Amino acid sequence: MALELKQQLKLTQSLVMTPQLQLAIKLLQLSRLELVDMVREEIEINPVLDDTVVAGTNEGVRTEEEAPKPVAEIDWQAYLEEQSDYGAKRTNFADRADDSDYLDNLLDAHEGLGEYLLWQLSLSGLGEEEAKLGEFIIGNLGEGGYLRLLDRGKMADAEFEAAVMDEIVSLTGVSVDTAFKVLGVVQNLDPVGVGARTVRECLLTQAVLWPIRDTVVEAIISGHLEKLASRNYKGIARALGVTFKEVCNAAEAINQGLNPTPGAGYGINSARAVIPDIFVNKVGDEYVITLNEDGMPKLKLNSFYRKMLNSDGTCSESAKEYLQERLKSALWLIKSVHQRQRTIYKVMESIVGFQKEFLDKGLKYLKPLILKDVAEVVGVHESTVSRVTTNKYVQTPRGIFELKYFFSNAIANDEGSDVTAEYIRDRVKDIIEGENSKKPFSDQQIVELLKKSGVVLARRTATKYREALGYQSSSRRKAIY
Repeated sequence: MALELKQQLKLTQSLVMTPQLQLAIKLLQLSRLELVDMVREEIEINPVLDDTVVAGTNEGVRTEEEAPKPVAEIDWQAYLEEQSDYGAKRTNFADRADDSDYLDNLLDAHEGLGEYLLWQLSLSGLGEEEAKLGEFIIGNLGEGGYLRLLDRGKMADAEFEAAVMDEIVSLTGVSVDTAFKVLGVVQNLDPVGVGARTVRECLLTQAVLWPIRDTVVEAIISGHLEKLASRNYKGIARALGVTFKEVCNAAEAINQGLNPTPGAGYGINSARAVIPDIFVNKVGDEYVITLNEDGMPKLKLNSFYRKMLNSDGTCSESAKEYLQERLKSALWLIKSVHQRQRTIYKVMESIVGFQKEFLDKGLKYLKPLILKDVAEVVGVHESTVSRVTTNKYVQTPRGIFELKYFFSNAIANDEGSDVTAEYIRDRVKDIIEGENSKKPFSDQQIVELLKKSGVVLARRTATKYREALGYQSSSRRKAIY
């Protein structure tokens, strides 16, 4: 059989991810603040784009009367170089006033743990060699502020602490006495206990600095932390030869006065402000949806460059080609931003339609809702709804919620109607927070209490909800003292 080459036409359909489609998908996923940053960045690098909000202030934007007259040629290379340095103004420190604000020298409340410790170390009075060792120790702090130089494996506390000290001496070449001294200095910086090699060392470092030393506390930390974790207070009392009451008092002091993770929380804000992307307000019997446009640039095309493109002979072909490319990019951005806002509005409108009863009456009336339900109403794919509801928040008369909060699977109750997982979590939380701390409810008792309110759950399901809420078992929640 002879082989031969043939050409034939074949009609097929395929989905191509064009740059424009990729941009539209990217914009959907951005939060409002991220979108504002992205649009402002695009305004900086694209000369065809203008922000009408900024233009209205007459700051930094020229009016048409002030715009330069068209010229035969523009030095686009110089223009692009100038654009690349936008906003990167260099400060001449010699021109600064001598009486700078002393507040500039104060410690930033949210700086990193390493910077905070190095600042304290510089004030500790250590010699040059010791200061370098202190910097080495601080540079090897891990999660929670612990010194991480070795993999602990199955080593006991004393063995691991000795191994870490040998590693410090081996890596830095200092004497053992110097290593012990500098490690002690670091561990006594604020927060006390940072730089510890084990939990035992961390807690003991803090305990010995109490104004009044408690020998029972120190004895428990030194040799009975495992019994303390399992609440075996009677075993501790027998081992130390003290009363059960003394052990309970010492345990309470340890739990309330010592921090096992002294380095946690540095470099982050203690609270994160949430700025809503959408507002839902009740007017009469209806809910009115408003997108948060505060700070959002109002985009338009720059009239000067549009005229330049429409005129003949005022600029070279390369300049026109560049402007046309920038114009096309600007148009797609404006279109994509408008499409994003419309999609978010329609999704929120659909959610309000499904969850109107929740907005009127409260959490018990939050209806089960899945992405497909909203996608069918809006006329988009489920993945689009998922992107729209990611990192977006809405302010309602019931409070501020992430859009994903309104989506939950259905769980049937004994009344024949469905309740949401959010409602069950809220009920479990109320039950646990309202219990007697000396007689906490077991998971089976929680199930029975939920059944009285019309919610039927298996015990293992109640356990799952309790653990998801961050509550320990009843035996661990029980208050002994």
